[in-house]
Amino acid sequence: MIKKKILEQWTVKDSEELYGINNWGAGYFGISKKGDVVITPFPDVEISIPEVIDGLKDRGLDMPLLLRVENILDNQIESLHKSFRKAIKNLGYNGEFRGVYPIKVNQQQQVVEEIASFGAEYHHGLEAGSKPELLTAMTYLNDPESCLICNGYKDKYFIDLGLYAVKMGMRCIFVMEMPNDLDLILERSKVLGIKPMIGIRMKTSTPADGHWGESSGEMGIFGLTTNQIMETVDVLKKENMLDCLCLLHCHVGSQISNIRDIRAAALEASRIYASLVKEGAKMGYMDFGGGLAVDYDGSHSNYSMSRNYTVDEYCADIIETVMAVMNEEDIPHPNVITESGRSTVAYYSVLLFNVLHVNRFEPADVPDSLPEETFESIKNMLYAYKTLTVKNVQECFNDALYYRDEVRQAFIAGDVDLRDRALADRIFWNIMHNIAQLKEKLKKIPPSLSEIEAVTADTYLGNFSVFQSLPDSWAIDQTFPVMPVHRLNEFPDRRGIITDLTCDCDGKLSKFNDLFCTKPSLELHSLNEDEPYYIGVFLVGAYQETLGDLHNLFGDTNIVSIRINEDGTYKIVREVEGDSVGDVLSYVEYNTKDMAEIFRKKAENAIDAGKISPNERKMIMKVYEKVLNGSTYLK
Repeated sequence: MIKKKILEQWTVKDSEELYGINNWGAGYFGISKKGDVVITPFPDVEISIPEVIDGLKDRGLDMPLLLRVENILDNQIESLHKSFRKAIKNLGYNGEFRGVYPIKVNQQQQVVEEIASFGAEYHHGLEAGSKPELLTAMTYLNDPESCLICNGYKDKYFIDLGLYAVKMGMRCIFVMEMPNDLDLILERSKVLGIKPMIGIRMKTSTPADGHWGESSGEMGIFGLTTNQIMETVDVLKKENMLDCLCLLHCHVGSQISNIRDIRAAALEASRIYASLVKEGAKMGYMDFGGGLAVDYDGSHSNYSMSRNYTVDEYCADIIETVMAVMNEEDIPHPNVITESGRSTVAYYSVLLFNVLHVNRFEPADVPDSLPEETFESIKNMLYAYKTLTVKNVQECFNDALYYRDEVRQAFIAGDVDLRDRALADRIFWNIMHNIAQLKEKLKKIPPSLSEIEAVTADTYLGNFSVFQSLPDSWAIDQTFPVMPVHRLNEFPDRRGIITDLTCDCDGKLSKFNDLFCTKPSLELHSLNEDEPYYIGVFLVGAYQETLGDLHNLFGDTNIVSIRINEDGTYKIVREVEGDSVGDVLSYVEYNTKDMAEIFRKKAENAIDAGKISPNERKMIMKVYEKVLNGSTYLK
């Protein structure tokens, strides 16, 4: 809880501390002296997000908007490779690092194209888990030294495509997720006469903690047990194709917050790799999959939305662990692969939306006294309101709940009328409001009052859809950094939750990052009349753009990619207009031309029935067609 300050005392530094931007921003985001959130991809370069919004509005691009910053994407790739190269040099490791981007994390064309283009300098490859992703990787990956890792379930056509990629000179490696993958790989390689590159995904002994821990460990869906690995080796030996086995894949899990889990998996994988080499396998690559976490809350801890290590520590721990085992076993150091997707693209995208309206929590005044004939529980509730102090907060809270429920039961029974029930509700919410204020003075907060701000918070209506743009916040309770992107030199005088445009009680943001935990409401500003109020949701580049659905038929937002120059200017490099109403209707199998014709006939029938005039039909159809071709979001 922040210490309240009057407007003149509030500074940008206070906002930095309140919203934690310097902790989770990774140096890419900050707050200017003016109070704007700025993008800072280079030293001494600041690009104001509100100024970018104004420039885009002048070009006719409305909110909501997904803003992508290409420099950040490039820098994340560069920094990962530099960290691994530093660890390799410092430790005297003899292998190389080969980064791989899993397309599933964000399959958007401009994302994959930029990664393949910029990453070519570092031989950064791609990972495909389906035929569409494999086609994408084969199209955009041009560097012959980059790896193309094929994970997931595979059929004949998937295998054939990958084999042809090998024939064309690409380092396309089939990772066996299931034991029966091998039969199909060997069969198609013989038919096509192309020698395959094969990898094995192992099951680790112990799953990692976190949201996605179940994807690893012995109970994970994918991967081979040690017995199945040895059976695979025996089959390859029998087929005289053991030299095709070149990679061991070890996926610890996604968003691994504790470095100990990574070290443990790396150690186990290194032992298995060494054993495969001793069995006669060619090997050469160790793939540690994904797992490099994003510090969403800035706590630098092993909390599930954070990580307790730096990228340098992550790289050094993997290299050191592999090197120690290989040296002990007198085995050449393998090339190390990681499939860092989340950490590569998360910082790259910011969701921006405007606030349309605020429902403020302001209980109406409470009367000083009540008529003698007033229902007894209402009088008792008024007494609790008047006698509330720091010392009896818990008692008054309990009494308020008890008496409110009694009034409601009396109303159902017909003993209390609607006006008296409304009076009881008014007193109750005043008690809750006062308790929320007194809570700050308590040395120890009772569990029942821990989230009272949630029920006394304002409701800010945001022009966006949680289900379309932030599906993980709804599906798995993931929290992202959320904050106003301007007015940060002003005291945030309100606390609120943020609801979206969907007709769904889950369409809201009501958990916000706080250091080492979450809080049930966010510090926000009162709206200024005739001035827009913009909120940003940060670190949304991973998964959110591809998992979104069409709840209430809200479609994709406008998307703009910018590239920032070192002189402090920026250039809009790509614009993608968001879905129109007609677009999203077509996604759910409506024919919009047929719809317009059906409605046109309905309007003509209304003329025949004398309900509207021909000119009114013209105006109605004009509005119908304008909405059909316009944005699904509000203007």
